[in-house]
Parts: sequence; C-alpha cells; structure tokens
Amino acid sequence: MLRDLGWPGLQKRGVQSVTDVGRILARVPCVSNRGAPYESNKTGRHMTYRETLAHYLSLQFTRNFIIGVILFNAVILGLETSETVMAKAGWLIETLDAICLFIFVLEIIAKLIAHGRQFFRSGWNLFDFVIVGIALAPATQGFAVLRALRILRVLRIMSAAPRLRRVVEGFITALPGMGSVFLLMAIIFYIGAVVATKLFGDSFPQWFGSLGQSAYSLFQIMTLESWSMGIVRPVMETYPYAWAFFIPFIMVTTFAVVNLLVGLIVNSMQDAHAEEANASTDAYRDAVLQRLSAIEKHLEIKDKQKD
Repeated sequence: MLRDLGWPGLQKRGVQSVTDVGRILARVPCVSNRGAPYESNKTGRHMTYRETLAHYLSLQFTRNFIIGVILFNAVILGLETSETVMAKAGWLIETLDAICLFIFVLEIIAKLIAHGRQFFRSGWNLFDFVIVGIALAPATQGFAVLRALRILRVLRIMSAAPRLRRVVEGFITALPGMGSVFLLMAIIFYIGAVVATKLFGDSFPQWFGSLGQSAYSLFQIMTLESWSMGIVRPVMETYPYAWAFFIPFIMVTTFAVVNLLVGLIVNSMQDAHAEEANASTDAYRDAVLQRLSAIEKHLEIKDKQKD
C-alpha cells in the first residue's frame, strides 16, 4: 500500500505498516490546505486569525447554534403576527428579533473575514447574504414589502442543515430533466383538453366549455380531488363510456408522469450525495498524502542529523 502511494523511503526507515504510519502521524506536524506544514492545536501551533475563525465557523456546535437561532427567530416572526402578543410584549418580541438579526449579521461578517473572496463563490453563502440583506432593509413605506419578507430568514435553515441542503441541491439538479417531463405533461394536457372540449363541452360547459376550462378540470382530475363524484360520474350519466377517456388520462398523468418526476428528484439527490461523498474522500486522501510528505521530510531531517 505504501509503495503504491509512492513512499518506498518510509519502509527503508522501518515503517512497514499502516499502524506505523498512524503512530508517526500523531507526532508529526499537520499540513495546511496550502501545503505548508504546521502544528495542530494539540502541538501548540497558533493558526492565523482567519484560519481560527474558519475553524470555529465549521464546528458542529456553531452550526447547531445557528440552526437554533433560525428556528427561534421563526417563532418570533410568527408571534409578531399576533396583535394580542404584540400589545402585551411587543418591545420584547422586537428586541429578540433584533438580537437574532444581529447574530446573523455577525455570522455573515465572520464568514467574509474567514473566507475572503471565496465567500462569494458559494451559492449558499450568496443565498444567506441576500436573505440577511433583505432583513436589513429600512422600515419605510417603500420597503414595506421587503420588511414583510423577513420570514424568508427561515429559509436559511436549508443552508445551515447539510441534509436539507442536499435535498435542495438534488431538486435544482433535477430541474433540466423536470423541464422535459413538464413539456410532456403540457402536451398530454393540451391533447386531453381539446378532446374533452369536443366530447363534453356541449353538455357540461361549466367544466369543458372552453380549452382553458377543460385544462383546469383535467388538472383537478389529475390531482384526484373530487374527480369521481364531482366530475366523472356526472359526465358518465350522459356519456356512459366517458370512463374510457378519464381512466387512461389519470393513469398516464397521475401515476406515470408524476412518479417520473419523483424518480428524477430522488436520482438527483443520490447523485448529489455521491458527489459529496467523493469530495470528502478526495479531501481526506489529499490530507493523508500531504501528511505522508511531511513524514518523509521529517525522517530525512532526522537522517541528516544522525549523519
């Protein structure tokens, strides 16, 4: 295994197994993302303030704290809609909302300091930036709509929770394929609306009197909302063989096309999860290779000192 990694010199110095590598890794300086060796916190190395800030922002505790603040702020924004609550404790609600917004602003500033220009290369960071920016809009009449959109801060839960983020990424990835499915569904609806208007328009103008009414009625049938007793059975009282049109339409749209959409989304989510796992594996591999390089240099220095 070590030979495959390109480290034959390690075996010459007595490193014969992965266990030996692990034993040495515990005593050897870590490697930064830029490839320069540095000591970990356990060995007393002081990271730069940007590295320290990025480290604390990536902690699970920090993420859970931000998620907690988002959920708490969602409750606060909901309480603001109650006139009774605002009459009794409006000052407290507004103060807590301001504190939550202050925490969000601090988080954005900390990310900007820690990541610099890299901050704007992440779509999720841009999403958080826009959401917090909307919340900072002044409470004037011209910005009343933007102030009402403060509830959008709840959407930050998607960027803070990795699993929700994976779901959204899978949905976005599936959009191109979903476009083709929507086009197919539109064609089916158009054909069905034309046929239904010609067949049932004269007797049931309230449902199939025009192309638009027919399309809307077929959409209701596709959702299975009162499709039988509300539309199909009354039509069958006049046209006994109407089931031969409605049943295949339901089978195609409700069960085939809709399930095809679900399949596309699930497949995209699986692909996103696989890409995330591969990226994590690649990062771990690069870190191991960098630390092995540090081991090689460390052993070479010891050999020179012995000589």
